[in-house]
Amino acid sequence: MPELPEVETVRRGLERWVARRTVAAAEVLHPRAVRRHTAGAGDFAGRLAGAEVADVRRRGKYLWLPLFTGDGAAPSEALLAHLGMSGQLLVGEPDREREKHLRVRLTFADGGLDLRFVDQRTFGHVLVADLVPGASGETVPEPIRHIAPDPIEDAFDDAGFVRRLRRRRTGLKRALLDQSLISGVGNIYADEALWRAKLHGARPTETLTVAESERVLAGAREVMALALAAGGTSFDRLYVNVNGESGYFDRSLEAYGREGEPCRRCGAPIRRDAFMNRSSFTCPVCQPLPRRARF
Repeated sequence: MPELPEVETVRRGLERWVARRTVAAAEVLHPRAVRRHTAGAGDFAGRLAGAEVADVRRRGKYLWLPLFTGDGAAPSEALLAHLGMSGQLLVGEPDREREKHLRVRLTFADGGLDLRFVDQRTFGHVLVADLVPGASGETVPEPIRHIAPDPIEDAFDDAGFVRRLRRRRTGLKRALLDQSLISGVGNIYADEALWRAKLHGARPTETLTVAESERVLAGAREVMALALAAGGTSFDRLYVNVNGESGYFDRSLEAYGREGEPCRRCGAPIRRDAFMNRSSFTCPVCQPLPRRARF
């Protein structure tokens, strides 16, 4: 699933190509893509037609396009998108061949590049949602008002994160994947942040010191900045940017996916363990399993 760096890469591309453009029409080709828009595909298309895209925003793994509706007021609703496992938001010439897994298509009044939501596995979704005050006072779509700010947002509260993390009674990696605590971190970047912090994901959060908690946060920010510079991580063609290009941060991963390969810090072979129906990758020397482990 795309995580913060991949979704932010898509956001930046969309900002360039769709901001301040007026939607001419929205075409729903697969109802599952708008299943979270409870009023149905017709209402979804009707609410988008004639709306102007204000800009493109992101929180964690969610993207949204605030919409001007022509009455001169500030946006009160937005097109919200979650890419799921294989969702792609692509821009291109309107007359190009339709993608095999095209689910939703937006055309614009200026006749320029269109916007397409392509999703092979149909786990992603798009909907039009009302904008409401979020957890930190900023305006967000209502379905994600419970999502915490992510670590590269101005709204992120470092001290508050450390305090809440140390109050939890769970494993450290589980806490990092909790989007109500810190958004945008998934399996890949959790492993990479923990490798940088030299901490095991099974470390009980209630045993963390302030300094250790700050190391984890710093590690998350460092790896996400590096991944953003590389256009994100692509293991296959299911994650691409708005122009259909893959990211190449997979070449720089320190832990994730490197089972049996030497740790670039100490030389010990990277270990893979089962974790929440996924895999977790650690260095057994740099990140020793704690005596009290919470998986």
